[in-house]
Amino acid sequence: MAQPVNPGTENQPKPDPNEKLVKVFDSEDESEAMVVKGLLDSAGIDSDLTAASMVQDTFPGLGGMIILVREEDAEAARRAIADRQTLTEDDETAEIDLSGQPPEKA
Repeated sequence: MAQPVNPGTENQPKPDPNEKLVKVFDSEDESEAMVVKGLLDSAGIDSDLTAASMVQDTFPGLGGMIILVREEDAEAARRAIADRQTLTEDDETAEIDLSGQPPEKA
């Protein structure tokens, strides 16, 4: 009997072509969309990054990128994206004194 070519794939569920996908993120910037896709991947949420434009054959990347997830994962995906945006907005950067003067003692 022939052995499977990739034995790890035999227990993985097959994609359902009829499942409903929901848009959870869009951006004009492809690199931003790729970062968000990586965030969702690290959270264990399957996602699809695709171009939003309908004229991709003529002008690839024109029109931005969208991220789609399964309908049942949409809320978790939106929450993960919102949590990450909150972290970056609240992130304070250190102020550096470039005047060359020593800091005042308290």
